[in-house]
Amino acid sequence: QVQLVESGGGLVQAGGSLRLSCAASGRTFSRYAMGWFRQAPGKEREFVAAIDRSGVSTYYADSVKGRFTISRDNAKNTVYLQIDSLKHEDTAVYYCAAPSGNYWPVKRYEYWGQGTQVTVSS
Repeated sequence: QVQLVESGGGLVQAGGSLRLSCAASGRTFSRYAMGWFRQAPGKEREFVAAIDRSGVSTYYADSVKGRFTISRDNAKNTVYLQIDSLKHEDTAVYYCAAPSGNYWPVKRYEYWGQGTQVTVSS
């Protein structure tokens, strides 16, 4: 059974940085792409970034390009999301997600973590 556990969220001032982590278990981590999503209060969950199984290919939502960096450490079964130059509108619950199959690019994610809250103060 695939399990995803996010960490690293918190309260941070605008302009600051955070690094979110997602620890995965239950299958061979290095065989699958991974993704990050977020859901702001009163809004639908939206895609943020994705990374292929090797860590070579990535893609981002236009709204976060240049400020967010997704990476992974297959030896640690962990995917990261580095968030720089935080803005108030980045306030959201951030979710780690994984597809059921080893395909790229990912069109659907079947496994989700519980989320970690990021709050940006003005």
